[in-house]
Amino acid sequence: MRRAKVVLGVLCLLLLAFSAAIATQEGAAKKPAAKKPAAKKGMLLPDWKAENGTYQAPAAKVGEKPDQPWTQTTVSAAVGGKPLEGEVVTVTGEIIDYSCYLQVGKHGEKHKDCGVKCLRNGQPIGLLAEDGTIYLLMEEEHDPRRDSMTDFRGAAIENFADVVEVTGTRSAVDGQRAIYVHGYLKK
Repeated sequence: MRRAKVVLGVLCLLLLAFSAAIATQEGAAKKPAAKKPAAKKGMLLPDWKAENGTYQAPAAKVGEKPDQPWTQTTVSAAVGGKPLEGEVVTVTGEIIDYSCYLQVGKHGEKHKDCGVKCLRNGQPIGLLAEDGTIYLLMEEEHDPRRDSMTDFRGAAIENFADVVEVTGTRSAVDGQRAIYVHGYLKK
């Protein structure tokens, strides 16, 4: 008799545990999923205007049109000598501090003092197209860029908060867009 009570008790405990597990799963299924931040479309803070130039009449031209998408240093640095696909493009946009734009939406003349400081201290350089598309900008030449033998950052700081025409090699991976700018090897 005692043995039957023990077995019955164990079965009751298992049934309770099984019921609790099912209730937990049902509760989780009814619980709304965590919300992702809303993706913004178009230019953030469109009333924060660029200092010089317009999308129809850029203030300056940045970058040189290359004969090939990638320089020899990039090809040599690539795995198997084969860099990712790149396309030579010219895009008009405002030079921005990529980090501040993605974090707080700031750009234009109102953000110039902060943005210039950010770029001088190594924050990433961006290009904001009129439709709100942003590109990460950097020197194309792989080894010289790595070894501080390029000076594109100076040109970006000089043109910060201006709308300019940028020529370089566009690369895109998993929604990330970059333009690798040619022509800024230090002399």
